[in-house]
Amino acid sequence: MNEYLFKSPRLGFRTWKESDIQSLSEINTDKEVMEFFPCLLTEQETHNFLRRMQSQYTERGFCYFAVEKLENQELIGFTGLSEQDFEAEFTPCIDIGWRLKEIEWNKGYATEAARACLHFAFHHLKIKKVYSMAPIVNERSERVMKKLGMEKIGTFLHPKLQNNERLRSCILYEISK
Repeated sequence: MNEYLFKSPRLGFRTWKESDIQSLSEINTDKEVMEFFPCLLTEQETHNFLRRMQSQYTERGFCYFAVEKLENQELIGFTGLSEQDFEAEFTPCIDIGWRLKEIEWNKGYATEAARACLHFAFHHLKIKKVYSMAPIVNERSERVMKKLGMEKIGTFLHPKLQNNERLRSCILYEISK
């Protein structure tokens, strides 16, 4: 049985293990899941992501957490917090993000997971404000932001996506404790 940092009614949140690389690689190479990202990730890039999340958790006490279904301990993706420091009016900031297996979409998991992570951020970590951002074309993520009660701040051109005309225009939401 896995030790969870925190739980929601159907999900458990934990740090990353080396054994997660294969499952996470499958998610990161799914064209539907990665529709609003510049490219699919290689297994090495997935491994590097996992290492960054492990380091971030050690240093800050948060990361994009591995998310499992409590009923069977199946890894379904990640949801959590990350510090964003690219150049923008609102950075540095703490961002909430999610990525789940396509087969788990439309079951309320993204919203449930994000609510649990916001509770963790506000009550355990004592973070005062959390942002969320996504390309404007990613209407599914914007729906989750709205369900969380986040407030739309506006739009911005993401500096890391400047060469991607379809993805560079992003929405920005925030929520405060």
